[in-house]
Amino acid sequence: MGDNGDQNSRPFRSGFVCFVGRPNAGKSTLTNAMVGEKIAITSNRPQTTRHAIRGIVHRDHGQLVLVDTPGLHRPRTLLGQRLNDVVRSTWAEVDIIGVCIPANEDIGPGDRFIAREVAAIARTPKVAVVTKTDLIGADRLAQRLAAVAKLGEETGIEWAEVVPVSATTNDRVELLTGLLLDQLPEGPPLYPDGELTDEPEETLVAELVREAALEGVRDELPHSIAVVVEEMIPREDRPDDRPLLDVHVNLYVERDSQKAIVIGRKGARLREVGTRARTQIERLLGTPVYLDLHVKVAKDWQRDPKQLGRLGF
Repeated sequence: MGDNGDQNSRPFRSGFVCFVGRPNAGKSTLTNAMVGEKIAITSNRPQTTRHAIRGIVHRDHGQLVLVDTPGLHRPRTLLGQRLNDVVRSTWAEVDIIGVCIPANEDIGPGDRFIAREVAAIARTPKVAVVTKTDLIGADRLAQRLAAVAKLGEETGIEWAEVVPVSATTNDRVELLTGLLLDQLPEGPPLYPDGELTDEPEETLVAELVREAALEGVRDELPHSIAVVVEEMIPREDRPDDRPLLDVHVNLYVERDSQKAIVIGRKGARLREVGTRARTQIERLLGTPVYLDLHVKVAKDWQRDPKQLGRLGF
């Protein structure tokens, strides 16, 4: 009886948490682990995330809205500048900032740059999240945690918490969830129970295609790929027990040479991308899919304001 009384008297908390960090710090993998479903694409390529993606974590005593942002970086294109703008505008609107620092790498200039930027945001609690702990041993982890504490001292951040986690093994992910919830203000749920993201289905589908296209490509290509879902329509004249969704997608690259890379010899690579993406899309939407992919050239789109607008940036 006593336990139930304590549970019922516990205030419900809700709010927004933004994960920031340099590219490839494990932000998207952590977001997916906390939500319990894949809502953000992941890749070992920097700048995989291109807009703020919201994942919703439901608990009996609170609701955590995770905002996964692009990695803050030194921009070389107009796209890069706009991605950084997305990060900074998100910081200003959240209740907690989680700074992700990978455990398997030394703290570098990028981490210090982000810490200094975050330190300038007054009154917002900051939590240090030391990611990828499964890649190192206990001794090195202890050193990393000490380095993160020192980083806070050097930049004027008083960490509300320092939490080591591994999103791939789920180690301490639930602990982090609880600690973040405890930092949130009291308030009602912000989203209906069971909703995991507010991203439109077309956006999620486009991201899954881009993730599949990023697999195994050359170093110069990832930043040059943009994906737009042109149409998602149920196939007509299909019986109710055998539905089929036609999904028409355009992949944009910046040069003809990149188009050849994406398509591959006799179209082999594009077929692989389609097979990989279709599996993920069918799992997401819960229905069989016919995926129609086309590769087009939009010359230097990362630097062209008009083309960036057409591609959704």
